[in-house]
Amino acid sequence: MTTETHQGHASERAQDALLQQVFPPPAPPEIGAALDAELAALQPVRTRRPVRDALLIAGSGLAIVAAMLAVMRVREDLLELPLGWLVVMAAAWFLGFLVPAWLVVVPPRGQMMGRWRGAALAGGVSAGLFLLVGFVHSPSSGGSPVSPPYHPGCLGVGLLASLVPIALAALVVRGAFPVGARWAAAALGAAGGALGGLFLHFHCAIVDPMHVGLMHGGVVVVAAILSALVVPRATDAAFRER
Repeated sequence: MTTETHQGHASERAQDALLQQVFPPPAPPEIGAALDAELAALQPVRTRRPVRDALLIAGSGLAIVAAMLAVMRVREDLLELPLGWLVVMAAAWFLGFLVPAWLVVVPPRGQMMGRWRGAALAGGVSAGLFLLVGFVHSPSSGGSPVSPPYHPGCLGVGLLASLVPIALAALVVRGAFPVGARWAAAALGAAGGALGGLFLHFHCAIVDPMHVGLMHGGVVVVAAILSALVVPRATDAAFRER
């Protein structure tokens, strides 16, 4: 630093000190009683616990399926179906629910936002897989009823089973969704739809491939679309109100 520059800075500091003596800054206003009481009542913010939230969502989803099966009964031909197919497909439906929900709710270590791209990919894969499997392979038994393949009741009750997990997952990740979180919301919807498919797997005895593919697998697709349309608006509104 040159001598001239140093002298210039010293002159500016002297001028600032002189101005503060001539025109002293005003004293800061006192904190009002209401604000003082509010500040005194502040509590530490509870941080998110994503793993606990994901386990809560998974547990609530299984509880909903069990409750609906208890009320609406299991399919009549359940004990006559191939055990391997019954178990493998039940596991596939449950993983189709758990994996996208886990990826949305539980972020990578050190981050706050879930892995919504991976969740959207998992939801899309599960939707396509369940549609394909329904069209290709639906084992039957002597007790399997013959019903119209496009019986729409399964789509409705499957969506009903998906509502609570979707709402619960959206609630725990509100404020942590990316901007324009359509894909993340679609992944949550696909997860909820897979839970509805799990319920139908044990409830509906219709084995027509068109019915299983469109009505059972279609629950995943329809739930994903509805969630993509509704959940981002709901989470944004809830976050603005906080």
